[in-house]
Order: sequence, then C-alpha cells, then structure tokens
Amino acid sequence: MKLMIVSGRSGSGKTVALRVLEDLGYYCVDNIPVNLLPALTHTVINDYDRVAVSLDVRNLPSNPEDASEIIDYLPSAVELNILYLDADDNELIRRYSETRRLHPLIKKNMALDQAIALEKKLLDPVATRANLYINTSSLTPHQLADLVRERVLGKKTGSLVIVFTSFGFKYGVPSDADYVFDARFLPNPFWEDGLKNHNGLDQPVQDFMAKQPLVTKFIWQINSFMMTWLPHLERNNRSYLTIAIGCTGGQHRSVYIAEALAKQFKNEDKDVQIRHRELSK
Repeated sequence: MKLMIVSGRSGSGKTVALRVLEDLGYYCVDNIPVNLLPALTHTVINDYDRVAVSLDVRNLPSNPEDASEIIDYLPSAVELNILYLDADDNELIRRYSETRRLHPLIKKNMALDQAIALEKKLLDPVATRANLYINTSSLTPHQLADLVRERVLGKKTGSLVIVFTSFGFKYGVPSDADYVFDARFLPNPFWEDGLKNHNGLDQPVQDFMAKQPLVTKFIWQINSFMMTWLPHLERNNRSYLTIAIGCTGGQHRSVYIAEALAKQFKNEDKDVQIRHRELSK
C-alpha cells in the first residue's frame, strides 16, 4: 500500500494537495490524530492501494517529537512518502489577512506572526522526514495542483526525478532548488535586435544561443558535473533533484539552457521534468 502523508503549515495549500490526490485515486483522510495513524494503516491496508492522510499542527501529539516515532510504527509493507508544503512567513500572513481565517494557534493568545513561527517549529519533526517538498509562495492554486500532480505521478517510476527549472534572479531564487546555476554572465538575447520580445522557447532565441561558444561550454560543464554526482544522489534514496538555472528575468538564457539540459538528460533515459517559472506568470 502506498501512503502519502500531506503536511505543512496552515495556509500553505494542503487542501489543494489533498484534493489532487483524491482525483488521482487516493483514499483521503483529513485531520486524523497522528497517534491513530498506525491503527488506520492496519485497518485499510487490505482495502486500499493508495491512501493519503493530512497531518498538521492541530493533530500532533502533545510532544511533537513523538510524531516521528509514531511514523516509525507503520507496517513495513507500507510505501511511505511525506509531502510537505510551506510558504514564506510574509506570504502566509498575507493569505490569512485576505481570507480573515483564524490560525489554529491563535487561541494561545499570540500574534499571527508568532503563531506562524511556532507552527514551523512544531512541525519540524515531520518536515525533516519529508521526501517531497513544495514552497507555494509564488504558486496559484492551479499551479500548485499541477505541480503536486506532476510530483506524485513522477514518483510512480521509482527512479530519481530530475526537475530543471528556469527562473529570474530579480524575482528570487526558487526555495526548493538543490542546485542553482547563474547564467547572467552569458550573452543576453534581450539586447539583440528582434529578440527582446521572444523567449528561450522561440527558435530565433535558440538559434542565437546555439551560436555562442560560452553558452555551449556552460551547458556542457553543468551536464558533466551533474552526471558525475548523479549516481551518488540516486543511491541516497532521493525522490527529486531540482536544478535551477537563473538569468536576470527568466525569459531567455535560463529557459534555453534548462531546455537544452533537459533534452540531454532525457537522451540518457533519465526521468526528467521541466518548469519555466517566469513564463507561467
């Protein structure tokens, strides 16, 4: 049986993730006390192939550190994955301000920012065990749903999923990146006649970038570095590896390089996904 624990701070998007899992055929249980998790697993293990359980600060044991020990009591036949969702503190505060919902820890007579910080500390024992992590700060609910679906379906292969993502440094570095490569020193199509309004997916930009020796060398060296260490990462039982390529605005250089690397890794029969963060805005 596959068991997916969906956890994370309040307001980070757990409801969206659980809805996606339900659409993917998971039997979903929302807000079960974590100390009942082993009993639930034993009860449904013969009836369901895939189960998803939402776990947040409201159903932690009195000592949050015990959550990790309780998870260890799950049957050995269970294939466990933990999806942890989070967002930046300022973004969580903004979401609560817009929805006017009460944070579950507000009843402890503390300010919202204090409740958000405390929640992070309480959930740390679960967060440190997560093998799927998504920061939802810059994601719409629709984008989050697509990403959860992409990550969960990718897990079915049983191999390391390599995610190439392009981004613009002016909008911040992706918080879920394992490796970040800076392409801002490379020739910029933005300043070339007729290329400003194109992006790295368009043929004119691709033709320009392919003619730049520095770009070719940059791509080759990233490929060589990652291929050298990939076997060690795969042996470490990782589920996802996110390689982020950044340029100034995330429109030209980073998009082209991410696409080029993804193509090379696909040719090596690797499980590859690709995202262009700024193009989706």
